[in-house]
Amino acid sequence: MSETERQELIKEVLKAQPFVTVKDLVSLTHASPATVRRDIDKLNGLGEVRKVFGGIASVEPAAARERLSARPFDENRMLAVDAKKAIAEEAERLCRDGDSLIIHGGTTCYLFGTLIARRPLKVFTNSMPLAAHLAEAGTCHLTVSGGELHREPGILQWLVAEPPPVFASKFFVGAQGIGPAGVMESHPLLVRSVEMLLGCTDQVVVLADSRKFAIRPRHVVFGLSRIGTLITDDGLADADARMLADEGVTVVVARTREV
Repeated sequence: MSETERQELIKEVLKAQPFVTVKDLVSLTHASPATVRRDIDKLNGLGEVRKVFGGIASVEPAAARERLSARPFDENRMLAVDAKKAIAEEAERLCRDGDSLIIHGGTTCYLFGTLIARRPLKVFTNSMPLAAHLAEAGTCHLTVSGGELHREPGILQWLVAEPPPVFASKFFVGAQGIGPAGVMESHPLLVRSVEMLLGCTDQVVVLADSRKFAIRPRHVVFGLSRIGTLITDDGLADADARMLADEGVTVVVARTREV
């Protein structure tokens, strides 16, 4: 990664969260701490970031950051709870005993993971909250991603450039936003972790409540055609259903309303 590429990535990270540590930037850029600190000094001198103790902070007003950033795991888990539970239940129905699964971080994926905790399945996850739950309450075969813990999204980031040595029949992943361009995230760390795992699976299963179709984060993680199955709730708009159908996506609608 060139100096320009590193510094652009650093600025992108700050658009997704108000503060980033030097340690996080080293993990994201695969550069040395000394190199990252030189980048910080240069960007600080240009007025594009604020150098603070232990890392950098955004120069954008808090209101602007709120429109762009993903919520932390603990905050996000309190939103659209009924829809997420219904989606998780539909996701469990896709699993057959003996399956090998990859479950990414995120609150809907977490709820799904708790449902399959005691089933005879092989689970690989980079979600620290899910790994902790499965270790304490589960009986499934559990493999946890190595690497550094990033507490706000609650994921363990693989430290090397190659994908982890794992393969699964299904990869369950959430989304911050979904649109014609595909599945989107605002945090570069989540983009990188998903990209690494895409080549480790036969089928991608996206778990996303219908709110996500109105959100447009800045980074496209993968296109709609890469989705095998998308599970959402019955708030899905007709236009969004047609968009998915046009790309050959199998859509499962989890019912949350009385009929």
